[in-house]
Amino acid sequence: MKKLQLAGVARAMFASRRAWVFGAAMAAAGVAHAAPVEIQVWHTLTDANKAEFEKLAKQYNKEQDQVSVTLRAFASQAQLQQETTAAVKAKKAPNLLQLADNRSPEVVAEHKAVMPMYELLAKYPIKDLNWYVPATSSFVRDGKGRLLAFPWMAEIPVMFYNTAAYKKAGLDPQKPARTWSTLQGELLKLRDVADIDCPYASSDQVAVHLENLAPVNGQLFTSNNNGLDAVTKKTPAPTMQFDTLYMRHISLMVSWKRSLLFMAHTADNGADKLFAKGECAVLTSNSGSFGQFLATKSLSFGVAPLPYYDQATSNGGQPFVSGSALWAMEGHPKDQEKATAQFLAWLSKPVVAAEWHQRTGYLPLTEAAFRASDVSFYKSIPGAQAVIASMSARPAANSRGFRMANYTRIEPVLNQQLTDAFEGKTPPMAALNNAANQARTIATQR
Repeated sequence: MKKLQLAGVARAMFASRRAWVFGAAMAAAGVAHAAPVEIQVWHTLTDANKAEFEKLAKQYNKEQDQVSVTLRAFASQAQLQQETTAAVKAKKAPNLLQLADNRSPEVVAEHKAVMPMYELLAKYPIKDLNWYVPATSSFVRDGKGRLLAFPWMAEIPVMFYNTAAYKKAGLDPQKPARTWSTLQGELLKLRDVADIDCPYASSDQVAVHLENLAPVNGQLFTSNNNGLDAVTKKTPAPTMQFDTLYMRHISLMVSWKRSLLFMAHTADNGADKLFAKGECAVLTSNSGSFGQFLATKSLSFGVAPLPYYDQATSNGGQPFVSGSALWAMEGHPKDQEKATAQFLAWLSKPVVAAEWHQRTGYLPLTEAAFRASDVSFYKSIPGAQAVIASMSARPAANSRGFRMANYTRIEPVLNQQLTDAFEGKTPPMAALNNAANQARTIATQR
């Protein structure tokens, strides 16, 4: 009887142990197949850059099963901001939001719906914070140097040129003009020898012909140390400083318009399409236009720094780094915050950041990303490596960016006055004075 009882106990113990092992195995399987944490990223990228971002998000989702990233594209910043306002009220804000540089990142960071990047990374650190290159991220840092947003779309204004057109005009595509006066000679050859109807065009005309005219030529764009002093000290609102350098430059552009050298200029990236089609030989635009040109197989082009005036400086300085960045939004569960940080950490990996840089023209976020870039890639695009390498140095005092309140309202005013000057509606000096006076008024408004 005792043997039978012991056998029964043994069978019961075995059955219990088997049930425990089975239950544990099922629990483990449940953990392994738990649904990934979903995060949303809203952006305004278009064309080639949009396709590249979608490619990277898909790659990230495929490489791991803990986080699922969903991208949503908007046609404009205005549309994105309108939708975001509604989403915040409904407590359905995205986890990351692409916002263009408004020259007042501290104001954006103070919004209750925004989580400054340094707060997110304090909770969920990225392994190596040294990857943030100062020149790349200065436009999204506050007066204390703290990172406010992820500078994934950082860019600079550059000069693109059609290498085939240069050869046809008898110009060396390996040695494009470095000064505006030398560029004029090249444009004349493109017009008269190569028979190009549109020698020169410019997108982002305010950035090229007003904002960056100062740092490239060793000057400040506004008073109060480009407005940076106003961030940490009690100083008056910064004002524009349009001196003889600006008068010389705008007058030169007007003369180019009359001479049929300067044929198109836009506030946005509209002139990029003319260059991509091969209709214009030289284009000044932001480096983020690179992706569109790279995707145009019929186009052969090179990249050069913005020209400078040798009367003002012996060597061209660094332009302002600007563009847009990904801002983290408040009000999400901790698992989503962690997932957001994990996605950003993946984007910052050298091989990923290098691919993004090479396919879009946005600046590499780290020296490691620059080193990870394919040397053969740079060799295929004349001047690209030199331009990017020049941005790895710590920026000079007048190239660290500028701050100005209400700049989103000031920029349209600058654009209109610039357009009126280029089109001959307003004399250059009058247009510059009008722009400075209106900007001063708007900057002091609450």
